[in-house]
Amino acid sequence: MRWFSCPGSSDRAILTKRRPTIRSEQLAAAAAWLADQKKAQDIRIYDVGEELQVADYFVVITGLNRPHVKAIYQELHVRLKAAGEIHARAEGADTAWWVLLDYGDVVVHILQSEAREYYDLDRLYQTCRGLEWPSVDLPELPEPAQHRRAAGE
Repeated sequence: MRWFSCPGSSDRAILTKRRPTIRSEQLAAAAAWLADQKKAQDIRIYDVGEELQVADYFVVITGLNRPHVKAIYQELHVRLKAAGEIHARAEGADTAWWVLLDYGDVVVHILQSEAREYYDLDRLYQTCRGLEWPSVDLPELPEPAQHRRAAGE
């Protein structure tokens, strides 16, 4: 778990509630892999731990359009939850222009290509070390129970 101060408040802190069932590096790589399985584009992982100190990794993902961003979000939400990882919050899922999933040590950004170009997150994190996610050992990512039942298992 990670503590960080609220902006403008020296006497309060927020506790992120990520349970360490999966190492941060593996969680970031799993998010990237799941997005790749949904045909996401330009998937990058930035090691922001030393720069920002509010998370260890930012995963930046591009979806082609609103339905594609929603499909990527849904896949990450369902599959990572089945693996025991529950995000503290999700922002933007209703509009699917820019969806943010906060897992505490890992923050996932899923953006439509126009949003990614406009906000240019890659430029903001260009000084951060990248993580080559295909080389990271993935955690077990079980299918959710409802999918197993539908497949007749």
